[in-house]
Amino acid sequence: MKILLPTSTAGSLPKPSWLAEPEVLWSPWKLSGDALVDGKHDALKVSLHEQQQAGVDIVSDGEQTRQHFVTTFIEHLDGVDFENRKNVRIRNRYDASVPTVVGPVARKAPVFVEDAKFLRAQTDKPIKWALPGPMTMIDTLYDDHYKSREKLAWEFAKILNQEAKELEAAGVNIIQFDEPAFNVFFDEVNDWGIACLERAIEGLKCETAVHICYGYGIKANTDWKKTLGSEWRQYEEVFPKLQQSNIDIISLECHNSRVPIELLALIRGKKVMVGAIDVATDDIETPEEVANTLREALKYVDADKLYPSTNCGLAPLSRDVARAKLNALAQGAAIVRAELNA
Repeated sequence: MKILLPTSTAGSLPKPSWLAEPEVLWSPWKLSGDALVDGKHDALKVSLHEQQQAGVDIVSDGEQTRQHFVTTFIEHLDGVDFENRKNVRIRNRYDASVPTVVGPVARKAPVFVEDAKFLRAQTDKPIKWALPGPMTMIDTLYDDHYKSREKLAWEFAKILNQEAKELEAAGVNIIQFDEPAFNVFFDEVNDWGIACLERAIEGLKCETAVHICYGYGIKANTDWKKTLGSEWRQYEEVFPKLQQSNIDIISLECHNSRVPIELLALIRGKKVMVGAIDVATDDIETPEEVANTLREALKYVDADKLYPSTNCGLAPLSRDVARAKLNALAQGAAIVRAELNA
């Protein structure tokens, strides 16, 4: 039986303290070699257990097997030099030392497929796997080869499509592409960004999602949000074209953000993953607060197309806080589900 309002997370969950530094985003691993492989799999099992205990319906690996949502994928590709780093501006917000594209990019072997098979073997629930989107990948690199953001994005789209097809074959039900860059580079998104994303999902039979958020609760992001005024209307720029695209699900940030909820009308007909949990605060939402966010969204999204979720990843939070937020998400969705079924 298909569940109404199936809950999920947008991506990462906190890592156990024996695997990486708690409450630190993109922390280095504490293990190495075979111990690291085992440690990642143990962390994945713990993360899965916590999602299931909370009552999350569509589960993920919690990104336990990767250090960074973009570079962990890129470091498995040919053509990228991690020793030769350059400082670049990420999403027009903060500077970071990033690897350099020095030759043609190519995927010599699957990146996450074995981890996805491992997750699939642990649960009967639907599973979701996140990949970085092409535009967010090019924004996390210095390109010294193609000298064109668009050309590099198309190459990444082909590589992502190869990976996505193998993830689908491994039993993944939803493949989500993380594209926070879609909230920044509007002209590029509409000129070629959405077309690149469609190249990445070409030929897939599983469900596909694009996750567009305002970022983790790190200082560079929260400072940027303060400049956006009383209404965050970035989605208005990209939703019309996304509504026409082949992507099945659009994942966005709602709770505690200043996104006018009526912007959801621009993607009517699509499935919508509504962020009902704020990842930039330790305050735990009440189930009723979650339910209110979902009720507002239901004014613009059909009930059978609403997927309650988190605004973004929960990695920088403590495990206790993350667990409590997942509980609130599931309980809030249950309240609204009962109302709809009444």
